[in-house]
Amino acid sequence: MIEIIREPWPWYIAGPLVGLTVPILLILGNKSFGISSSLRHICAACVPANINFFQYDWKKELWNLFFVFGILLGGLLATQFLMNPGEIIVNPNLTTELSGYGITDYSNLVPVQLMNFANLLTVKGFIIMIGGGFLVGFGTRYAGGCTSGHAIMGLSNLQWPSLVATICFMAGGFLMANVILPLILSL
Repeated sequence: MIEIIREPWPWYIAGPLVGLTVPILLILGNKSFGISSSLRHICAACVPANINFFQYDWKKELWNLFFVFGILLGGLLATQFLMNPGEIIVNPNLTTELSGYGITDYSNLVPVQLMNFANLLTVKGFIIMIGGGFLVGFGTRYAGGCTSGHAIMGLSNLQWPSLVATICFMAGGFLMANVILPLILSL
């Protein structure tokens, strides 16, 4: 049984399971799926400031905080007990391209040369970790939700803004991976 959980699931099983979260949430309680709104709920619960953005009944969204906590807990359990001890397989073409930028260690899920505390104090590390984190947070707020909220929940409800946001997420991802990231890595 543990081997079934440890291995990647094919798209035709994982995709419908993710897709079924939408009707289940709607049927069970008219709830909307999304992750980025949980930070707003945490701030509304913990920050006693008189800010209009945080003045709402956040207790109605408590289920979302438990959902996000479950994601965090699941990630921690998976990294402790379900990690594949084998070598991480990277496409040879990508390995060749990344070696030109000095990225050669694939012993972790994220290359060590990119994500480590010492790298945070370099220009490249600062741009990738701090700048990238800010842009993701700003973009999520500006788009009115994250990729999971728009691409899974919004598209399944045939919402036009979610289609526009998802197209922009994809275009931004392609632009970042093929144009901007190579410029940053060459610093």
